[in-house]
Amino acid sequence: MHDIDRNGSEPPVTTLEPITAPPSDRPIAPPAEAPIAPTPDPITDSAPKKRNPIGLVIVLVLVAAGAIAGGRWAWQFWQYASTHEETDNAQVAGHLYQVASRVPGTVTAVAIEENQHVAAGSVLVRLDPTDYQVKVQQSQAALVAAQQDARAAQSSIALAGANTAAQLTTARGDLNDATAAIANAEAALNEASAGVPVARANLAQAQAALTKAKADFDRYNALYQDGAIAAQQRDAAKAAYDVALAQTAAARQQVQQAIARVAQARQGVDRAQATRQSRQGDLQQARATGNQTQVNRDRYAAATAQIARQAADLRAAQLQLSYTTIAAPVSGRIGRKSVEVGAQVQAGQPLMAIVGDQLWIEANFKETQVQRMHPGEAVEIRLDAFPDHPFRGRVESLAPASGAQFALLPPDNATGNFTKVVQRIPVRIAIDPDSLRGYEAQVTPGMSANVSVAVR
Repeated sequence: MHDIDRNGSEPPVTTLEPITAPPSDRPIAPPAEAPIAPTPDPITDSAPKKRNPIGLVIVLVLVAAGAIAGGRWAWQFWQYASTHEETDNAQVAGHLYQVASRVPGTVTAVAIEENQHVAAGSVLVRLDPTDYQVKVQQSQAALVAAQQDARAAQSSIALAGANTAAQLTTARGDLNDATAAIANAEAALNEASAGVPVARANLAQAQAALTKAKADFDRYNALYQDGAIAAQQRDAAKAAYDVALAQTAAARQQVQQAIARVAQARQGVDRAQATRQSRQGDLQQARATGNQTQVNRDRYAAATAQIARQAADLRAAQLQLSYTTIAAPVSGRIGRKSVEVGAQVQAGQPLMAIVGDQLWIEANFKETQVQRMHPGEAVEIRLDAFPDHPFRGRVESLAPASGAQFALLPPDNATGNFTKVVQRIPVRIAIDPDSLRGYEAQVTPGMSANVSVAVR
């Protein structure tokens, strides 16, 4: 069985008119007095009367014409029904987009009216942007501060690196000089230490000469006193004694000087060692300055991360500010507008709906009708609102399951109480835009439709 509805009317049926005898041209005579009936003749009265053949011919012609018309209609009906599947369980469908606010705020402007057509991107509602502008300015200031910190840290890295390199070079040079000074001081100490024995040996020699000279002088002086020698000899001995005495004093002074040079050289060694320790401290300090450079690098890395964080906060604030202008996500017509100027809206609060421009037919065919139905087949669409205007379309797709499977409570046929019900398969039919031209503002989702699919 098929749900047949062609232009909303039944096919024509031939109506047989009642057959009437043609009227006679003879005038009807007035009734006369009845004569005396003669005696009937059994032979002449038993002969059959003649009938009019014209009426019979007319009846036969009408019956034949009706049979031909009925057969032709039946043939056309069978031919149409065998190549088309029809149903009146169909509706116009379309996308319904809910428009909601993404941020809370006060409505300052509403740019649309109910049932108005809008293009994608058109401004629908504006919220008060003051609070969000302040957040953007705060985020911009925080980003600038983070960038300045990063630049300062980067400059510190370069400056500290240069200073560290110079300090390390200087400290290493000073340390090398101090080490060389220690070597020189130790060499001087060794040299001074070597001069002490020589000076002491010279002193011992001078003392021995002094002893001999004193003994000679004493002997020559005694001889002189005894008159054994001349005064000249005593004076020569006295001069030799004085020379020996002076040489001894000089040798003794040289010993003291040699000891002093040793002490001075030892002090030089001590000073050189102290200087070397100081230069080692300078080198360690220079290396510590290098550690400060690493600290500056860590500070720069933290400042860079802060820049990224502040930049993200700025983008978030700018997004929040952009959300104060609510635009149409798609082109379509406004419906169920529930927002007015001055209203306080919350994030996620629906403000209106947009019925998209793209429309299609959602037809629910019986499962016995979809055997030969395939995407791309031509469809004739008639809407109840416009019964005299056929729309064209094509089968776009068949649902992957029957409508019952998508119900909130799908039927469970395993309970034991089974009643077979013919299932309906949703079929999506795309409407030809050319046939819809001129009716875009009148055809709306939810309208009832009759569809006929030309199956192969």
